[in-house]
Amino acid sequence: MPKTPPQTAEQPDPGHSPFHAGEQALQRANGSRDRIEMFGRRAIRPYLPDQHRAFFAQLPFVAVAAVDSDGRPWASLFPGPPGFVHAPDAYHLDLALHGAAADPVRQALHPGAAIGLLGIEMHSRRRNRLNGRIKSLNAKQLRLRVDQSFGNCPKYIRHRQLSPSRPTTDRRTARVSARFTQLDGAVRDQIAAADVFFVASAIKAQDNPVIQGVDVSHRGGPVGFVTINGNSLIIPDYRGNNYFNTLGNFLLNPRAGLVFPDFDSGALLQLTGRTALLTQDSPELHGVDDAVGGWRFTLDEGLRLQDALPFRTTAQTQTDQ
Repeated sequence: MPKTPPQTAEQPDPGHSPFHAGEQALQRANGSRDRIEMFGRRAIRPYLPDQHRAFFAQLPFVAVAAVDSDGRPWASLFPGPPGFVHAPDAYHLDLALHGAAADPVRQALHPGAAIGLLGIEMHSRRRNRLNGRIKSLNAKQLRLRVDQSFGNCPKYIRHRQLSPSRPTTDRRTARVSARFTQLDGAVRDQIAAADVFFVASAIKAQDNPVIQGVDVSHRGGPVGFVTINGNSLIIPDYRGNNYFNTLGNFLLNPRAGLVFPDFDSGALLQLTGRTALLTQDSPELHGVDDAVGGWRFTLDEGLRLQDALPFRTTAQTQTDQ
């Protein structure tokens, strides 16, 4: 069992719900509200349990989300040698910055900024989420103050093994090779071939424009599970933990950032745009097996970050659902 940190003034009021109004509304709509509230109060912590601290320290990359100066969420993958993510205590996480300076997530980082972080181990299908704020930042490292830490189930994660392709700290080859506002050509081809992407979402405080919370989440399915419709993507939502972290954010703020990793070339396809929630009976989801709803993403801007990942992966099996 993880060790529980001592009670301190830094910990939030235990009577405060771990879910915001958007998440609660969707939980209420599907009849899970009371059950998930009770479970969330036990599972969502304002600190890192010991097993989460150990888990993050062994990872070769993490998914990171941040919001730029125009209020647009972006998602990315930040790589590093095992140990590049380190928790000096249960309330903080240090992250060494080896990613490309041209990455829009890297450019959106600043002290006080809210960011979302997802640790995911592809070969074991374990994943843990962390949301917090940047406490300190320099050219080489950031320190994050933990707001929420919790685990996710391994559904829809495809088994993959990672193999190094170059030194993790070598950033010289990473570059933006294309910027675009239309989904066409090679962009459509990469999305059509994807069985995984990561999505960034964010909400604002109701009484001021400061971003209140940022989240990054994994989305997976069989190849072709993302449908391209003009300059929009249709993404099914499958039955999950009923937290509704991503969709609850969309309900309050429809902006989103997506990143599609190309594990064959090491490139990242990064998109930012706007979303609309879809119900299970929406025509755009017709024929999608097991979908309990979904969402439409419409592109505002995108870029391809070439040679961003210093490893390649080999897929082993089909996605477990």
